Amino acid sequence: MYKNILLPTDGSECSEEAAKKGVSLAKALNARVTALYVTPKLSYHDFLDVYHPDVLWGPKEAEKAKKALTDLEELNKSIAEKYLSVIENITKEAGVPCECVYITDESPTDGIIKVAKEKGCDLIFMACHGRTGIRGVLLGSVTLKVLAHSVIPVLVYR
Repeated sequence: MYKNILLPTDGSECSEEAAKKGVSLAKALNARVTALYVTPKLSYHDFLDVYHPDVLWGPKEAEKAKKALTDLEELNKSIAEKYLSVIENITKEAGVPCECVYITDESPTDGIIKVAKEKGCDLIFMACHGRTGIRGVLLGSVTLKVLAHSVIPVLVYR
């Protein structure tokens, strides 16, 4: 049925629980897992606008901003490795093949859909945090957006 299941994670407990169930499904189907963590793509100019909009930028400040952006990118990579290692450990225990992928993208939704296509995934298995009311409307839902835009089947674990 399904041969390659994409398990996106945001590092939350909900994502970890979904990963456990997704790996169980993969094992039952004799499928492999592609684990994914997406961080927002930051540009040098985004960084300057967000962190110091009132400063007149000179060479010293620009170098400091570039260094800070590099540090942030390294921190994001470290966080990705930590979150992906959780899924990698779950798959190892279950004896399920796993590939871990870390990308930056303009939006997590686009990144999830893009990686699912690129890696030949035939199912996206992801958590739903269950935000309701105004929090759900204001914060939006990556899961809801993936459901709305993906042509690949999406199974939501709640």
